[in-house]
Amino acid sequence: MFIRRPPRWVMPERDATPESIFLNRRQLLGATGIGLLAANVPSTVRASNYDTSPEVAAELYPARQNANYLLDRELSPSRDVLTYNNFYEFGSHKDIWERAQNLPVKPWMVKIDGMVAKPIEIEAEDLIRKMPIEERLYRHRCVEAWSMAVPWTGFPLKELVKLAEPQAGAKYLEMRCFMKPDVARGQRQRWYPWPYLEGLRLDEATNDLAFIATGIYGKPIVKQMGAPLRLAVPWKYGFKSIKSIVQFTFVDKQPMSFWEQLQSREYGFYANVNPEVDHPRWSQATEKPLGQNNRVPTLLYNGYAEEVAELYKNMDPSKIFY
Repeated sequence: MFIRRPPRWVMPERDATPESIFLNRRQLLGATGIGLLAANVPSTVRASNYDTSPEVAAELYPARQNANYLLDRELSPSRDVLTYNNFYEFGSHKDIWERAQNLPVKPWMVKIDGMVAKPIEIEAEDLIRKMPIEERLYRHRCVEAWSMAVPWTGFPLKELVKLAEPQAGAKYLEMRCFMKPDVARGQRQRWYPWPYLEGLRLDEATNDLAFIATGIYGKPIVKQMGAPLRLAVPWKYGFKSIKSIVQFTFVDKQPMSFWEQLQSREYGFYANVNPEVDHPRWSQATEKPLGQNNRVPTLLYNGYAEEVAELYKNMDPSKIFY
């Protein structure tokens, strides 16, 4: 008999707050005596004043929450998530959310090419509408040793792979960010290998966890978080989650990603989270969640080992975490 084991982060149904309670904040606080549990709070309630959403395919939000992807912790405060960002296209500091509003995202053409049956170029809104949109709660761990818990909306990356119909020889999916130095002043810095490029093995890209985020906090994704299409691979360090994607290319050779080109000793292709493998310049044993003062232990594969460890079972561990 086949027994389906839910992922470890899934909350048992018996522990979920009844709808009649969580729709009433006053009643919920009275029933629990503590703060709201992130897994049970509608995204529309969690929306932030820092939301400057470009309204791409806005009618699709808020989306149904997939109960297979909940969390064992509260969501990070939306103000922190939406204003503390790495987006080197707009600068090397974290306070780039206002500057990122200069990026035009409508229209936004996306190219799917390389070793595929039928290369296509499609408007991002049209692509999003072709996909099964849902909300997932994910952990996110930055290589800089801070972390957050985020309600992404979007679609499984494997659905895009299916749409592309890759040829038999395709082994990797290469992704490219936009190139607009007229609005993204960081791209004027010639010592960086623009445009930003990332890649996954195809078995990573088709893993159930690999996700293309198109929304956040129940609305279309904001520009500083990577509108209109951003990768979310929660078992990897955050620099793998390329933002504002314009091209998906299926190739037979491993791509050389942006940070590998800059410093391959510190930033490798796989970049899987491991608290026992330190960055050459700092420890990875703990992390500081956004909105909290304390540090917490980092988990192997960011807590998703059960779902992804099999992908790397025959590989040298020293090569897969950086």
